[in-house]
Amino acid sequence: MLQVKIFQVNPLGENCVVLWEDSAKSEGLTPCTVVDPGFFRDEEEDEVLSFLRDNALTPDAILLTHGHFDHTWGVAPLVRRFGCPVYMSQADDYALRFGSSLLDRLQLHKTVELFDYQDVSDGQVIHSGGADWMVITTPGHTPGCVCYYCEAAGVLLSGDTLFAGSIGRTDLEGGDYDSLIKSVMDKVMGLPGDTDVIPGHGHPTSIGREATTNPFLVPFNEPDTEWWKQDGIELEGL
Repeated sequence: MLQVKIFQVNPLGENCVVLWEDSAKSEGLTPCTVVDPGFFRDEEEDEVLSFLRDNALTPDAILLTHGHFDHTWGVAPLVRRFGCPVYMSQADDYALRFGSSLLDRLQLHKTVELFDYQDVSDGQVIHSGGADWMVITTPGHTPGCVCYYCEAAGVLLSGDTLFAGSIGRTDLEGGDYDSLIKSVMDKVMGLPGDTDVIPGHGHPTSIGREATTNPFLVPFNEPDTEWWKQDGIELEGL
């Protein structure tokens, strides 16, 4: 069974997520996936590292949903410690390298240490933490935003594409509202309604809940027979 631990970190309340399959344990250590390690303070890094140590977990990949600093502050320290590969869309290289002006405006005086990463593509499958994660490209919040979907576990890591009751902001450089709505409706909302969604900020949700209650998406939903009969979706009066 897929196990999940969420750490809310940094001044922007970003969700750093650790996921692992209990069945993947080998030689006393269990491989895990770390998603968007945005820890900012030393105590946040210590909390994540202590959790990994106490549970005999070792990261075999770092998955990045996009290149914004609040999702990438902790990448370089983890790579130095564990030597694991990092996956991110190359379309977000600019967001990774040139976020200093936004950091200055927010008065967050800590730059992101750069790191090497492997580019990802739509439909690519990354095996990490004992699970298979399919890349779903979802441009809109940034040009290189992606989600990661584990079909076997019914889990979507949505980053800043989809939140509980909201969607990602598009007023920052590279953001595009029309692209984001198209990404969400065409590539995310077609997943099974009972898919658990772990966003980049805020509380977990589900595809069914967002399909029926998210105020940003409801105007685009015109339920037909195939759509609203998904597991996890309930529409009153139908």
